[in-house]
Formats: sequence, structure tokens, C-alpha cells
Amino acid sequence: MTWDWQYSGDILPDLLSGLRYTVIATLAGYVIAIVLGLVWTLLRRSPSRVFNQAIRWITEFIRSTPLIPQLYFVFFVLPAWGITIGSLTAGIITLGVHYSTYTAEVYRAGIADVPKGQWEACTALNLPRSRVWLDVILPQAIRRVIPTLGNYLIAMFKDSPMLLAINVAELLFSAYKVGSQSLQFLEPITIVGLLFVVVSVISSILVRRLERRYATI
Repeated sequence: MTWDWQYSGDILPDLLSGLRYTVIATLAGYVIAIVLGLVWTLLRRSPSRVFNQAIRWITEFIRSTPLIPQLYFVFFVLPAWGITIGSLTAGIITLGVHYSTYTAEVYRAGIADVPKGQWEACTALNLPRSRVWLDVILPQAIRRVIPTLGNYLIAMFKDSPMLLAINVAELLFSAYKVGSQSLQFLEPITIVGLLFVVVSVISSILVRRLERRYATI
């Protein structure tokens, strides 16, 4: 089996189109994950023990179940209840909700890492609860966890091929499609692997820079 450079050049536009959908799904899902993760964390701090435990069990259930069954549930089961979602949208929502349970733990650790004196100072100044969170606690907590949140962006990108299960035209789906048409899988699968490596390495470099920048915070 030899490498066909002509074939590689012919299929590259299709693979780059798949990469575009992969990036869209990853970035959109990541936005959901970092926003919803913060919501989960704040809800977990509710003074109601019952509500607190309910949120805890919901997030534990989502985090403890595999991503693919969740994709199937959103794309194939919800339509039976009258909720029909396109494959790309279903993939974005599922990725975001799934990873929000991980980012919630990151936020929780960041908030716990805020010095106790900051809370005491807010109490001494009699600051409103909204100002305590928006102006004092969250800015410090989020700055501490930015590198870790960046790592989850990379993890989400590497999990994006699972969207193939619900026919999202992402990178691996595109490789499988062009390979099935020509019965040549060496070139498309290899190119997909290289694209994942390149994007992941670039992302890792950016995350390392964030780690160095916030190492002293």
C-alpha cells in the first residue's frame, strides 16, 4: 500500500470542511460548558440541603455516564417526546452539558482556593452578596482555574469524533465518507490524525502560556 498524493490533495477540501464543523462544535460546546459549569457550581452553594443534593446527583449522573449514550438520548430519544434537534445542535448541546459537569468541579476548586480572608473582608465591609461574588470571589477564582479550563477545551476537541455516532459531518465523519467512496482509507484517516495532532499541539501551547501567566496568582 503506497501513499497517493493526488488523492490526498483531492480529498483535503472535504476534510477541512469536516474540521470546520469539528471546531464549531467544540467551541460552541465549550461556551455552554464554561457557562453552565459556573451555574452548577453556584447552585451547589444553595443553603437548601435538598436542592444542593439534587444538583449534586444530576451533575454526578451526567459525569458518570458515557458521552455516546447521551448523544443517542438527545438525538434519537427526545424526538419521541416531541423535541427534535438537528445533529450538529444536538452534538453541541450534549458536549456542552457533559463537560459542564467537569468545569463545575474546576470552578468549585477555584472558589475553595480563594483565601478565607477575602470572605471575611467582604463580611466586615457589609458588601451585598451580588458584589461579593461578582467583584471579589469569582474574578479571583476564575483567574486561578483558566489553565485547567483550557485543558478541557482540548479534551472536548479530542472527544468531538464521537459526534460521528449521530451523523455530524465532523472531521472523522468526513474521512469515513471519502474513504468509503474510494475504498482508500489510508490517506483520509492519516490526514485526520495529523489535523487533530496539529490543532491539539497548538492548543496545548496556548494553555501552557496561560499556565505560566497565571502561575503566580
